[in-house]
Amino acid sequence: MKPFDPANALSARTSAIEEAAIIAMAQKAREMKAQGVDVVSLTIGEPDFDTPEAIRQAASDAMNAGFTHYAPIAGYPELRSAIAERLNQDNAIPVDMAGVILSNGAKQALTNACFATLDAGDEVIMIAPFWAAYEGIVKMAGGVPVIVSAGAGTGFKPTLDQVAGAMSDRTKLIMLNSPSNPSGAVWSAEELQALAGLVQSHPRCLVLSDEIYEDIWFEERPTSIASLPGMFERTITVNGFSKAYAMTGWRVGYSASCEPLAKAISKVQGTFTAGGNAFAQQGALAAITGPRDDVDAMRASYHHRRDLIVSLLSDIPGIKVVSPPATFYVFPDISGLLGKSAGNTRIETDVEFCHWLLHEYHLAAVPGSAFGGPGCIRLSFAAGDDDIKKAIARLAEAASALA
Repeated sequence: MKPFDPANALSARTSAIEEAAIIAMAQKAREMKAQGVDVVSLTIGEPDFDTPEAIRQAASDAMNAGFTHYAPIAGYPELRSAIAERLNQDNAIPVDMAGVILSNGAKQALTNACFATLDAGDEVIMIAPFWAAYEGIVKMAGGVPVIVSAGAGTGFKPTLDQVAGAMSDRTKLIMLNSPSNPSGAVWSAEELQALAGLVQSHPRCLVLSDEIYEDIWFEERPTSIASLPGMFERTITVNGFSKAYAMTGWRVGYSASCEPLAKAISKVQGTFTAGGNAFAQQGALAAITGPRDDVDAMRASYHHRRDLIVSLLSDIPGIKVVSPPATFYVFPDISGLLGKSAGNTRIETDVEFCHWLLHEYHLAAVPGSAFGGPGCIRLSFAAGDDDIKKAIARLAEAASALA
């Protein structure tokens, strides 16, 4: 009898999912820091601000008031109503409370939506570069990713013909992320209207619109595709509190959709996890109904940092950068540095570049290949000015060493 190998007991779907490069690079950076290495990490998409005091106080008060038990599967009605009201007023999405389902973070909301809508073999159009988690979520739900790539030349947004060419009778979802992680790209109202027309010409296609970065914009407030005529019934809008309110550790996200879709999403959530954290939802209620001064102040800070990092990157030969109109990421093209050598080390790919950059220059970045954007790297500027300046100085030194 052969020795038992636990790896043989894993499901095929689990074995097919690779560890996210974002997590891997961040973990390596933490390990090096623990060893005393002066590492600057621009890997994780997490605000460097603390959650505003009023939100923390509301959660503390809620715990003291007894919000320490199971919450309703779909979330507390008062928070669902407040979210629906805000989506109606600020996003022109005609959703009511019944269409809002609270979840344990926006990532679970995306997962709920995929499990609620996808059957095995259904195709999901994913616009590259895309957030690294999308592909794994789709595959776990039995969907088949269909990648549509766009580069810096088109603002990291594909043409309508590209999207149309990727659609088939198996297309079930289009994953839309505007503003986008990792590129910061924002789809204009006109571009969304054209996409909506394409979706509406298809008998079974829905849009899964990830709008988690909607409050971090620098030029023009983004448009929600669910606000366009005929699109509310075809769109699941996902959002949350982590980015705008610096509440990453609170794990409060939500989806908003028409009631039939919302009921299916709630059924999935009830199967997997039940309701979200009770007192965290009370903090979220304080966030969404309270003053937005902190949100505006954080956005202004990100705007300043965006201008700083883009200016510094623009001075580095071999690197091309598009100024992101939203989010706290920049996605520079480093293909001009690939195929070159530093001493005996030859750098051929963005993955090799990021590993070399971390080990030789102690700067942690995420390879663009992790997002379906090879030849680029993602840098988060959710960091202080000093860290940004130090990081780009190290990047410039690394670039100059490649010949």
